[in-house]
Amino acid sequence: MGWENREFREKFWHSSSHLLASAVRELFPETKFGIGPAIEEGFYYDLDSEKPFTPEDLEKIEKKMLELAEKNEKFVKKEISKKDALALFRGQPYKVELINELEEGKISTYSNGKFTDLCRGPHIESTGLIKAVKLLKTSGAYWKGSEKNKMLQRIYGISFPEQKMLDEWLKLVEEAEKRSHIKLGKELDLFSFQKEAPGTAFYHNNATQIWIALTDYLRSEQRRLGYIEVITPLIMKDSLWKQSGHWDHYKENMYFVKIDNETYAVKPMNCPGHILIYKNSRKSYRDLPVKMSEFGIVHRHEKSGVLNGLFRVRKFTQDDAHLFCTPEQIKPLIKETIRLIDKIYRTCGFAGYHMELSTMPENAMGSREQWDQAEQALKEALEETNSEYKLNPGDGAFYGPKIDFHIKDSLGRTWQCGTIQLDFQMPQKFGTEYIGSDDKAHTPVMVHRALYGSLDRFLGILTEHFGGAFPLWLAPVQAKILAIAERHKAYAEKLASEMAEKNLRVAIDAENSTVSGKVRQAQLEKIPLILVVGDKEEKEGTVTVRTRDGKVLPAKKFSEFLAETLKQIEEKK
Repeated sequence: MGWENREFREKFWHSSSHLLASAVRELFPETKFGIGPAIEEGFYYDLDSEKPFTPEDLEKIEKKMLELAEKNEKFVKKEISKKDALALFRGQPYKVELINELEEGKISTYSNGKFTDLCRGPHIESTGLIKAVKLLKTSGAYWKGSEKNKMLQRIYGISFPEQKMLDEWLKLVEEAEKRSHIKLGKELDLFSFQKEAPGTAFYHNNATQIWIALTDYLRSEQRRLGYIEVITPLIMKDSLWKQSGHWDHYKENMYFVKIDNETYAVKPMNCPGHILIYKNSRKSYRDLPVKMSEFGIVHRHEKSGVLNGLFRVRKFTQDDAHLFCTPEQIKPLIKETIRLIDKIYRTCGFAGYHMELSTMPENAMGSREQWDQAEQALKEALEETNSEYKLNPGDGAFYGPKIDFHIKDSLGRTWQCGTIQLDFQMPQKFGTEYIGSDDKAHTPVMVHRALYGSLDRFLGILTEHFGGAFPLWLAPVQAKILAIAERHKAYAEKLASEMAEKNLRVAIDAENSTVSGKVRQAQLEKIPLILVVGDKEEKEGTVTVRTRDGKVLPAKKFSEFLAETLKQIEEKK
């Protein structure tokens, strides 16, 4: 297996966490060890040390890791009894706690050199495969994620089989920091976070304009395909969430409030509300499919330690849709949705994306026959739309199989955004029906569908993908008119008025400063079109156009410029 294989990378990084612990044990022998898993990118190890680890300590640990790696020590698995495990890890309270939670029987350990860890594995063959290591940072982490437990020190790191790969990764990280949506959010006045509402973004006018452009575009595409749009309440009674199953499976992620001595929940998902609307009137097979969409605000409880700009928030908006259909309509709807997602992503600048098909898990609900029919419909829809996809056996949701869409940004990072999920269970839980051609009641299949996913997260991804230089159709301010002198302000205002009448987002800079200074400011604001107007332009009814990347275009009649710009926006160039 090569580096492109996710399972190999996980083994490599998990093995690197053991190498980290080995180095810490040699340098700081009094340390108590927690856990050290692989994560999405790299690894960490939780450690209990009286002395906080400093940047200098990380350098020493990193050096020691490479020294140990050069010894090319094999990772050796051994199974021992619970009694022997407790004896082996005497003096390591966190390991002892984990062992005591395990059932009687063989417990596995892995050793590399002098270091032995409690671990299920798997691991790479030997430490010698690890050629490059970088320890990135330390942070506090409660043992087992509970505030009731002791705060440990978590050391994050990353490793590679070649130094060249680490160098490339570090360059990528440097570029990603420049493009950080949190950094650009401040610089471009897009959004802010306030202490009065932790984990919730305050969208300023600039980001709101992007938001409106994204939602207007998707609304127009959905309307063309026969979608209806609804709005459901933010707060609904606990009985609804008990019926949907969220109370049993998702309660710890929900917010609750008491009203008139009854318990209500702030909705974490939109699907139950859509089912109630569907059930509000009698449906026949002739009415299906019903394509119900909502830009629905949801709230989910996230611990403060995992909040991350727009990527991990407590309140966000989903571009949610639920398609109620007959079994025979599944494949046509999936094909239609795949094509819609493809069009949306390409228009937003994401030509590169891949799909993953996840099939029946062990804890699946519903009959094997249902699952076979659904999985076959998804496979055929993917194949008939010439979609390349990866199969994830057994990784579907408990209520049905799904297709996930992973977009690739300009830095080569992938983000799971869109999803298509089949659901047999929730319509049954709510007694959802339609009258078939046989005049009998049938349960519809429910397709959960999102394209952007979380609009908040998608906006963060877009910001980093474009580095804040949004395409013309999305840019918060599409054009800025620079008046060379005070006497040109009236002409600038006349042009701005005409542009605003055509729904262009336009601003004017008539400040008493140099043209070069005004141009520089507009470029810092990453405005796509910068119009300079002076005596000549006013006399001839023209504009001189500059772009944010420094190009100066020939002067042209304003009417010609306006027509070309409107066409570019309409075509979403």
